[in-house]
Amino acid sequence: MLIGIPGSGKSSFYKKNLFDTHVRISLDLLNTRNKERRFMELAFSLQQRMVLDNTNVTKVERATYIAEAKRNKFALTGYYFESRLEVCLQRNEARSGKGKINKVGVIAKHKALELPSYDEGFDKLFYVRLENDQFQINPWNDEV
Repeated sequence: MLIGIPGSGKSSFYKKNLFDTHVRISLDLLNTRNKERRFMELAFSLQQRMVLDNTNVTKVERATYIAEAKRNKFALTGYYFESRLEVCLQRNEARSGKGKINKVGVIAKHKALELPSYDEGFDKLFYVRLENDQFQINPWNDEV
């Protein structure tokens, strides 16, 4: 599960690090929760590794996915992306076409952001920073 506000690098991280091994489940691509649910059900039934590439900024949003993963006996790894508002707004502005979202939307996601925790049910958690176009992946520390 990827966690972070728009512009934090989630989709780029997927393309660089998980594209060859995991199916991408993303509302940006699928457009409806029904399609998202159906793709997840198929991936679970096939025992296919998947990445949940949404913002997943609140514990409530993450809880449904976590419950489904546990119910299907999948290990769950969370990647929290450093979500500094000004940096993410700049990255968002540099996007073109459908990838660019309204500035108000980025700010709203930042305000709603709740840091993940092992208490939510993650088997592994990592803190990801994008620095000089390189992803720095570090073990999670609840004091981040």
